[in-house]
Amino acid sequence: MRTNPNPLTAVRNLGILAHVDAGKTTVTERILYATGTTHRRGEVHDGTTVTDFDPQERDRGITIFAAAVSCAWNGHRINLIDTPGHVDFADEVERSLRVLDGAVAVFDAVAGVEPQSESVWRQADRHGVPRIAFVNKLDRAGADLDTAVASIRERLHPAPLVVQVPIGSESGFTGVVDLLRLRALTWADGSDTAQEGPVPEELREEAKRRRRILEEAVAELHPAALEEFCERSTLAPQTLASALRDLTRSGDGVVVLCGSAYRNRGIEPLLDAAVAYLPSPLDVPAVRGMHDGAEQERPADPEAPFAALAFKVNATATGRLTYLRIYSGTLEKGDTVRDADTRRTERIGRILRVQADRHAQLERAVAGDIVAVAGLKSARAGSTLCAPDAPLVLEPPGVAEPVVSMAVEARGRADGDRLVTALARLAEEDPSLVVRTDPETGQTVLSGMGELHLEVAVEKLRRAHGLQVNVGRPRVTYRETVGRGVSGLVYRHVKQDGGAGQFAHVVLDVEPLDGEFEFRSTVVGGRVPQEYVRAVEAGCRDALADGPLGGHPVTGLRVTLTDGATHVKDSSDTAFRTAGRLGLREALRTCAMILLEPVAEVTVTVPEEAVGGVLGDLAARRGRVTGSSARPGATAVTATVPLAELFGYATRLRSRTQGRGTFTARPSGYAPAPVSTPVR
Repeated sequence: MRTNPNPLTAVRNLGILAHVDAGKTTVTERILYATGTTHRRGEVHDGTTVTDFDPQERDRGITIFAAAVSCAWNGHRINLIDTPGHVDFADEVERSLRVLDGAVAVFDAVAGVEPQSESVWRQADRHGVPRIAFVNKLDRAGADLDTAVASIRERLHPAPLVVQVPIGSESGFTGVVDLLRLRALTWADGSDTAQEGPVPEELREEAKRRRRILEEAVAELHPAALEEFCERSTLAPQTLASALRDLTRSGDGVVVLCGSAYRNRGIEPLLDAAVAYLPSPLDVPAVRGMHDGAEQERPADPEAPFAALAFKVNATATGRLTYLRIYSGTLEKGDTVRDADTRRTERIGRILRVQADRHAQLERAVAGDIVAVAGLKSARAGSTLCAPDAPLVLEPPGVAEPVVSMAVEARGRADGDRLVTALARLAEEDPSLVVRTDPETGQTVLSGMGELHLEVAVEKLRRAHGLQVNVGRPRVTYRETVGRGVSGLVYRHVKQDGGAGQFAHVVLDVEPLDGEFEFRSTVVGGRVPQEYVRAVEAGCRDALADGPLGGHPVTGLRVTLTDGATHVKDSSDTAFRTAGRLGLREALRTCAMILLEPVAEVTVTVPEEAVGGVLGDLAARRGRVTGSSARPGATAVTATVPLAELFGYATRLRSRTQGRGTFTARPSGYAPAPVSTPVR
């Protein structure tokens, strides 16, 4: 008797990842068109795409917010998340990757691996998300598949397994040769479907050579394929496909396809590859969570206790939509769920299948689904929702630390309360935005991941909330570190004001550290009991919040508690925590401190005749050039530049290059700032 396969085997939860302007959104649009989800091809330049539905995305021509869509292909349901490509919105990518089972990485056939391509690839590595690669824009002048593949091999270090060869080049690109079946797929002008036929005569020898290279690369990485290759000196198509699937899911190789999304060429084979090689919810390890200090697993089973992770929140004037990845169990309309973070129970009002800004109501959702729900009041991005009788806490996505801040104030006094509410809603939707009040100036400070990130947030205040606001010039977030330490600093905390007093005596050594912070104790003889040692460490961590140079967070130091003393009655955890905090502050004032400023790795692409002026401008911005490479008709210059010097750089670059220059930047840590740099 034949059993029905588990329906979860036909589900794919995938993300589209790439550098800005590599064609992610166009790939997503063509997938929706090819699957019949839409009946008109949306274009980024026309502002008619499904996933870039926010007015700012359409105005700027870039993806800002991760958008989820769902479609069907050859009996499979594909849940897609189109992610941003700009570095300022990397946190959106991080939250999306946390809930995805696989991804399609899109690369520009001219530029190859670009800086943000590398960043999102590393993010996917951290989450263990299997990927296939799509080399896009093969119809552009200067496009070259081999050069793009070489950059994948050199910069990303996977084994690229090329399964297609382009037919024609640049404007003459008309199709691909499928190396597994040795068949040609061509797309005529105006046609939306591929025509299958024999490999063109002029490409047959090249296709056989490439097929041989593919077989050898797969046999080198896959034991079963190696065995067959040694016996038969070739691989059967079924063996090759099975090995490619195994290598993709293990991360030992990445299947590389090619095409032109704008011309709708190569999308159907890409969908076939996503279904064939990328995992279903059943193919990935069961999700792990914590309960009462013990780790638990929840399988992707509709009958298991319910567990889901909220990865995105849309807080609108008409209510909140919470986007969920359901890992186990079944969710039905009207169910009561537990928010494991707040330990509150909430009722599910509606369950929605998401199509970007449109939604279709569902009665139920099961393990493996990505859906939105209405009715939740307290859940935030990163919250775990679970069955009330089976609590579990899943690991939330990481939130990057903001690097740029600006002051924000309402223009009218009457709008002050509205601004507070609107800022809270922004931070609720985007955890990488931080709102605080400056204790010295009383100003409301908005912090984020970059200048564009803050621009988008402020524009959303104006458009979505109808607020007119004044903003201050963006400021970067500095750090302080120890250049030269101090040994044997003695601090005594004595307080006696009636009743029980406070007494703590500590001796501290402070030294530089290649890391963030480390505390250790070398006290012997029980002169400071262990519980007080922990209190001293907590006090030292309190002291790291504001350094002596300008009140910036302190990093890069090791503190050693070498000696101390206690009082039989007046010593306590509170006394030693206070001594740790005040003692380390005094020690830092004695140390030679260094101010650190955030720096970014910048890649500037300009016409060859403008390189000299751009290099001079980078030098004036304290940039340090680290390399350059030639591209067709342009030069790409890579430099490390202080983030504070990049404010307004886009406008300056456009004016120097008559609008032909572009640049990308990604944070690359902190570096010592010049002595003359203002600390506030």
